[in-house]
Amino acid sequence: MSVQRTAIVSGAARGIGAAVARRFAADGHRVGVLDLDESACQVVVEEITAAGGSALAVGADVSDAEQVDAAVARVAQELGAPTILVNNAGIIRDNLLFKMSVEDWDAVMGVHLRGAFNLCKAVQAYQTVEKYGRVVNLSSTSALGNRGQVNYSAAKAGMQGLTKTLAIELGRFGVTANAIAPGFIQTEMTAATAERVGVGFEDFIAYAAKEIPVQRVGQPEDIAATASFLCSEEAGFVSGQVIYVAGGPKD
Repeated sequence: MSVQRTAIVSGAARGIGAAVARRFAADGHRVGVLDLDESACQVVVEEITAAGGSALAVGADVSDAEQVDAAVARVAQELGAPTILVNNAGIIRDNLLFKMSVEDWDAVMGVHLRGAFNLCKAVQAYQTVEKYGRVVNLSSTSALGNRGQVNYSAAKAGMQGLTKTLAIELGRFGVTANAIAPGFIQTEMTAATAERVGVGFEDFIAYAAKEIPVQRVGQPEDIAATASFLCSEEAGFVSGQVIYVAGGPKD
């Protein structure tokens, strides 16, 4: 049985974040379920507590440093010092370069990169004192380039550089940092992408599955399982890595 610790998962009201929060609770950790709308986190918290776990719904705009600091302090006060962090919060504002607005560029960068920076900075204050920590940043196969996602691709590539530098800086404090780069995962976000390109979601999934070596699309639980390992005691010698969870190899 692993040691019970306190985790914070951003973007945890739905999709991958919710699956990670549920998995961490099942692993025995206390979980700060963080999203923009605190009330939206309540369903996940209720699921966790109904299963015998411990969780707290926390609302914060991750791109706002003051809100993040307050949220992390609240988790520390109510659940204990947070030493596990999963930066999953993200948005898409897809468009081709010539049609993309500065506002859509800034919005994606703000949530993904500034949000991860704000949370990492707030949580490392607890990790370095505890001499233990696990950070998992959500990247994407889009980091390798994807038409119509110049902002998202740049942000997800940035998450990989952030991760590797965190691993170098925080390693001596017993903190590891790794990134998960999902391929096609069946979530509300991929449903929005299907809508953007004018394809029915079921057809979108079927087409994607044919292009994936394991012949299926991913589920949020696939990412949660990988996060569970990377945030375990046993993964203490795995740091600075980018793991593509995509049903096949990626360059």
